[in-house]
Amino acid sequence: MKNKKGCSLILCGLLLLAAALGLSAYNLWDEYRAAASVESILAQLPAPEATPLPEGMTPDHILAPEMEMPTVAVQELDYIGTLTVPALSLDLPVLSQWSYPNLKVSPCRYAGSAYEDGFVLCAHNYRRHFGGLKDLSIGDTVQFTDVDGNTFDYVVAEIGQLDPDDTREMLSKDWALSLFTCTLGGQFRVTVRCDRAEASSDFV
Repeated sequence: MKNKKGCSLILCGLLLLAAALGLSAYNLWDEYRAAASVESILAQLPAPEATPLPEGMTPDHILAPEMEMPTVAVQELDYIGTLTVPALSLDLPVLSQWSYPNLKVSPCRYAGSAYEDGFVLCAHNYRRHFGGLKDLSIGDTVQFTDVDGNTFDYVVAEIGQLDPDDTREMLSKDWALSLFTCTLGGQFRVTVRCDRAEASSDFV
């Protein structure tokens, strides 16, 4: 009887160990897949045409900041531009709409627009996505470039955590740009708030 009980405990231990190893292997594969996805999309995103504005002409997004952001389709998904975070050595494509399947591909727009305050971007905590947000510092720079080549510069002003269901605070327009991702356990959302720096709108 004791031998049977001992064998059962050993078997349970081996099964738990196998499950842990399987989960670790899956997480490593998923990290690799996410990084490869980002690199593939960046390679396929067409470079914005650098067409200088005629002298005295104001870009459309300044005249009508409520306008829809233009998109470019890559692999049947619509992208609104790229996000650059120098302190984390990140260049990331940004999908126009968020969904759980889309978050597996790249960071997504959660709400708002780069043309107005209240622009919110979200991503998984993959290292090649937003996994390093917690390592940013106040004063670090962030840049978003839309598919027309307009660039928007931001400065990190606050880093904190929000409850997952605190949607109202996440969508606050007190900040020009908010970036967020879940913590490793998923209990909170690491949230980086950015103020707007001087925006450059050299192209349309």
